[in-house]
Amino acid sequence: MGESSGHTTRTSWRSRRTSTSGPADAAKNWLRRDPGRPGAIAARRDPGWARRGASVASMRGHLSFRTTAVAVIAYAAAMAYLEAAVVVYLQLALGLQVGAIFPLRPLSDAGSLVAIEAGREAATLVMITMVGLLVGRTWLERLAWGAVVFGVWDIGYYAWLHVFSGWPPTPDTPDLLFLLPVPWVGPVWSPVAVSAALVGVGLAGASAVRSGRRLAVARWHWAAGLGGGLVVVLSYTLDAGRLIDGGLPGPYPWPIFAVGILLALAAAIDALRGASRAAPSSTA
Repeated sequence: MGESSGHTTRTSWRSRRTSTSGPADAAKNWLRRDPGRPGAIAARRDPGWARRGASVASMRGHLSFRTTAVAVIAYAAAMAYLEAAVVVYLQLALGLQVGAIFPLRPLSDAGSLVAIEAGREAATLVMITMVGLLVGRTWLERLAWGAVVFGVWDIGYYAWLHVFSGWPPTPDTPDLLFLLPVPWVGPVWSPVAVSAALVGVGLAGASAVRSGRRLAVARWHWAAGLGGGLVVVLSYTLDAGRLIDGGLPGPYPWPIFAVGILLALAAAIDALRGASRAAPSSTA
């Protein structure tokens, strides 16, 4: 009787230990059971293998990548609808025609509206950032989802605005993109192109991270991406002085824009290709 009770106690203790072990313990147990497997040999050479395996395993109880992507895109599209509606309301309430932007009104005429508009832009960026923080599980994945939200929001904004008011009439129509720290102006097709690149790269990066692959992001990737982005911003702000003085936008310097976006895209694509090449050795 005592021996049976002891056996039951030991079995129960082992069961509880097995049931409470985390994904990292499961990964290590697999390594002990089959140490000669090629994947196990590669895992022993990589000290972070068990931790990454635990991260991938822990994701199984969360939303799938496809469901997460649909939810994030739906949120960004709804956010774009709301912003387009607000712009239409405000311009009609002020007695303005939708899309009648240039020449810019003097700051003295705008009054407190400039501060309100700057606050709206800042609030929009906060909303985009918070979605990335909530959805992503690593800093790279959060950055990727933030790019997706920004891109879908921007493209959706122009789409809804065209549905509501017929503006912009063509992709070449100039638009006031931001006010901070100086006016940013460019044809509608240029921010749409940037946003499409952000959506594509963001989804690819989030998918790679969510599947357990490690993005091979080197310092030159960051430098090229940030440098390309700054060149794109430069193409938007070259006319800032003329616009502040009440002038109209001049010809858009699209070659500068092309250099910037191609530089950033080249860095992003190379980083994603590096993740694909590293996948077999980290998941075998």
